[in-house]
Amino acid sequence: MRKLDSSQRVTCIVAGVAVQRIGELAWSKRNERRLRERGAVECGQSHYPAMVALHVGWLASTLIEARRPSSLPTPVRAVALGAFVVAQPLRYWAIASLGDRWSTRVLVPPDEPPLATGPYRYLDHPNYVAVVAELAALPLMLGAWRTSVWATVGNAAVLRARIAVERVALVATND
Repeated sequence: MRKLDSSQRVTCIVAGVAVQRIGELAWSKRNERRLRERGAVECGQSHYPAMVALHVGWLASTLIEARRPSSLPTPVRAVALGAFVVAQPLRYWAIASLGDRWSTRVLVPPDEPPLATGPYRYLDHPNYVAVVAELAALPLMLGAWRTSVWATVGNAAVLRARIAVERVALVATND
């Protein structure tokens, strides 16, 4: 069996994350239908295209930059790999805890209180904590430090808008 070269390994890793995200989008669409059937109304749609563009750009930029030679030290890459690996179970614990309430859109069903189980007992936004780690770590572990920087900064702006929308939506639907 032939060993993969560096470029092929990068492609496989980024493609694996892309497939993961596509599966999550399908799961989200399923949940969106169920939420809307229960009377959920979408809030703050204006930030959604920026969020999608950020995530697509992050994967594409990681793929392009990580195929170039990098001087990023191995210990930095190892720490990034660890952060990425740790983020995965946290994100999926958050998604599983939300069950059919999890969606990539802000949909708040009426008369359902905010979740206070799973990682939500400890953190207000565990899914976002994991995503912040992933957006920084995946590019770093592959040597794409520029992508890590711009994606982290861009994600901070998107999350600031998103969390503000969620707070308003939760107050509005639970009054």
